[in-house]
Parts: sequence; C-alpha cells; structure tokens
Amino acid sequence: MARLVGVDLPKNKRGIIGLTYIYGVGGSLAAEILDTAKIDRDKKVSDWTDDEVKKLARMLQDEYKVEGELRSEVQMNIKRLMDIGCYRGLRHRKGLPLRGQRTKNNSRTRKGKRKTVANKKKATK
Repeated sequence: MARLVGVDLPKNKRGIIGLTYIYGVGGSLAAEILDTAKIDRDKKVSDWTDDEVKKLARMLQDEYKVEGELRSEVQMNIKRLMDIGCYRGLRHRKGLPLRGQRTKNNSRTRKGKRKTVANKKKATK
C-alpha cells in the first residue's frame, strides 16, 4: 500500500484515481503530477515502485499545498471572513449557504436537521 502525505492510497485503483484520495488533489492535478513524475496514468498504485512513491511524496510535499496545510489555510480564510464581518463571514457564522442559494425550501445540508416549531394557540373568548 502506498502512503503519501499521511494518506493510504487504495492499491487496486489506477494512479490517477488513487491520487484523488488526497485532500486538495483532483483529477486534473493528479494527471499533472503523474505526467511531471513521468509515471503512467493507468498504472495501478500497487504496481508503483518505491522510487516512484518517493518521487511523488517529495513532489507533493515541496510543490503543492495538500492535506493539513491546505485544510488549515481554508479554515484561516473562513475565520478571517468571520472576523471582518463580511456577508460571507456572517453566513458562515449562522451556518447558512453563502453563494446566493434560496433557503425557504432547500439548503438542509447547511442548516441541519429540521427544527419543528409549534403553531400558536388561538386565544379563546
């Protein structure tokens, strides 16, 4: 099993797919990394040699922001938005969607489970 930047890559998958298991590495970046390292995209992760794994690990560590470093940067950006009190920061703080989506019917992912509100009783005469 190949282990790059603290992530165990699945052995039975192709290299281009296996690299996407790393936070911050998508399909196009995975292709770019493999091309730069001169490793065949269709080669299975289990077939990578130790030299290829070391080459990829060094490349990911030196040239790209991935995993913990990228996660912390994203969190710092969100914290900055919340601190300056901009619209996006306020939406983050309230746990609502921030890119203009409607919230009357949808956005359950951001808002969480429904909170039922009891209806008011009518006053008796």
